[in-house]
Amino acid sequence: MELRVGNKYRLGRKIGSGSFGDIYLGTNIMTNEEVAIKLEGLKTRHPQLHTEARIYKHCQGADGVPTIKWFGTEGDFNVLVMELLGPSLEDLFNYCSRRFTLKTVLLLADQMIQRIHDIHKKDYIHRDIKPDNFLMGLGKKGNMVYVIDFGLAKRYQHPETKKGCIQTSENDCIRMKHIEYREHKNLTGTARYASINTHLGIEQSRRDDLESLGYVLMYFNRGSLPWQGLRAATKRQKYERISEKKLSTPLEELCKGYPEAFFTYSRYVRAMAFDEAPDYGMLRHLFRTVFIEYGFSCDYAYDWNMLKFNGNRDNQNELSGICKLDDPHRKNTVKTRSGQVNVKPSNPHLESLRKHLS
Repeated sequence: MELRVGNKYRLGRKIGSGSFGDIYLGTNIMTNEEVAIKLEGLKTRHPQLHTEARIYKHCQGADGVPTIKWFGTEGDFNVLVMELLGPSLEDLFNYCSRRFTLKTVLLLADQMIQRIHDIHKKDYIHRDIKPDNFLMGLGKKGNMVYVIDFGLAKRYQHPETKKGCIQTSENDCIRMKHIEYREHKNLTGTARYASINTHLGIEQSRRDDLESLGYVLMYFNRGSLPWQGLRAATKRQKYERISEKKLSTPLEELCKGYPEAFFTYSRYVRAMAFDEAPDYGMLRHLFRTVFIEYGFSCDYAYDWNMLKFNGNRDNQNELSGICKLDDPHRKNTVKTRSGQVNVKPSNPHLESLRKHLS
């Protein structure tokens, strides 16, 4: 028996799961366009899909946010139909033997910071930043990083009508009021990537999304994080062990052997005040500077593309446009957290690359 949604979409096989609900492949019966269909039972104890659909719609138009096709109720389910995307960064990480090259990490960092910034500009924080919630696009958008799964997202600021600010009518205006600082909150999100303040029970804000991203980037660099694989009798005890290990691991140790930008990034976001507005441009500039100094080519030749087309990494540097050291006497260095200074390749097209990245 053929299952249909909204009298327009044919329900296919299951392709994944979100924080709340399962995701299926679907097809528009009129155009044959493939879509993703997320289902949530009406009797779910804590229904989230209606809220998630509202946040998706609120964020429509931003790059890297999937297009919403339809939302409604079908039988015993709430249903969200959206643009079909490619594999998650976690899937691709596994495909690449659980290690990304520096070039791929830097390419991803630039887009991921921008995605988080775009969500924050819409007055929301994601609260579950992890590799599983970033997907690559398909077809012509195959190089674009998308952010998904807003089941745990929350407004961090609300409009407040006051006089003397941005005028919206003759007498009134809108001022945004940040949520209040609170403590004794339960951990929301994924413990592996959760910020230290989240572990400590502090209300999340913009800084926490960015701190989580810092852990994701080091996960991609290192292949794992120091607090992975810890065992405990209960989930609460495991969270406590992760928190203890995270607190006792200096950022210098976490980022040792990698460009100092990763340490600088994490130090900055950890030092932010609860309601402080992040300097997203500065954070992107940190990684763009490393990208340029290493002489990488902005060709979006991600590691998985190299593996797909070449079967191995033997000739990846040549094919992905990484420049060779063509002047052995020229000093072009990047400092790492180990204190060593690595000689990096010079790039004859450095100025044009700078313009492209800016």
